Amino acid sequence: MPSWLIILAGVIVIVVLLIGIVFIGSFFGLWIRAKTSGAPVSFSELIALWLRRIPQSLIVDNRITAVQSGIPLEPNQLSVHYLSGGNVTMVVQSLIAAQKAGIHLEFDQACAIDLATKGTGKNVVDAVKTSVNPRVIDCPNPATGKSTIDAVAKDGIMIKAKARVTVRTNLERFVGGATEETIIARVGEGIVTTIGSSQTYKEVLENPDRISKTVLEKGLDSGTAFEILSIDIADVDVGENIGAKLQAEQAEADKRVAQANAEVRRAAAVAVEQEMLARVQEMRAKVVEAESQVPMAIAESFRSGNLGIMDYYKLKNVQADTNMRSSIAGADVSHDSKA
Repeated sequence: MPSWLIILAGVIVIVVLLIGIVFIGSFFGLWIRAKTSGAPVSFSELIALWLRRIPQSLIVDNRITAVQSGIPLEPNQLSVHYLSGGNVTMVVQSLIAAQKAGIHLEFDQACAIDLATKGTGKNVVDAVKTSVNPRVIDCPNPATGKSTIDAVAKDGIMIKAKARVTVRTNLERFVGGATEETIIARVGEGIVTTIGSSQTYKEVLENPDRISKTVLEKGLDSGTAFEILSIDIADVDVGENIGAKLQAEQAEADKRVAQANAEVRRAAAVAVEQEMLARVQEMRAKVVEAESQVPMAIAESFRSGNLGIMDYYKLKNVQADTNMRSSIAGADVSHDSKA
């Protein structure tokens, strides 16, 4: 065998050995750490993680944390959740927190909650902590710009109320359950209904706890990711007299309607008056027209011989006498009025 082939084979063997040493050395630290921590991981599992491009240290360290806390997890379980886009560290921390709080939480359930809260600004650890330590929600939410829930009692007086809802996470219904916004909306609706069914605003002021009791009896947490522990009315104030305001607005509207109807009647009366004046002028025109026919009739009577000259003079004398009497009568009337 030529010497150069022997040298080449030796070089290849050395390179392979060096690559193997480096490759094994990169996993040796993780293998030792897992072995000494009581959560051993085989080299085949580490190589499988490397081939699937999963951070080996992330899986190994979280498995060590879980096993030392008494939670037996396998590397494959953590790697599958990582490939699903989940947060392995948050899932392990939530399982530890639930175990210390005495809450039964399965690994698959924790993974489902972690994936459900992805991108919402919340995480599975917060869900478990809220299940252990209840959280208080303001109703209405100050972020909406409203500081109170406004409702009107049957006597027309507005009541401004503010409630604080103590909730605890229901891990059984967390995935697919309604969020805090639903709780706030349902509580607000219950407060409005309770105040609206009160006969007077005094009933609400005398017994504000009646609101919380009535709202709690409605089971508002059904279908949500939370369990309502208590509803406390933090503040109750008296607002406007909505009933009186509405009555005043109705009276103003009625007045405007009456004014409009009166204006219609006035316009109709003016129209009738103008029509009567027009008819008077029409009658006067007819009288003038008739009077204009008198001279023509007299002339026609002369031509036909029905009227003599003496008759005509008698007619003129009668007319002159009538005009004189009318003038005298007019002068007397004006004299009496001046006196």
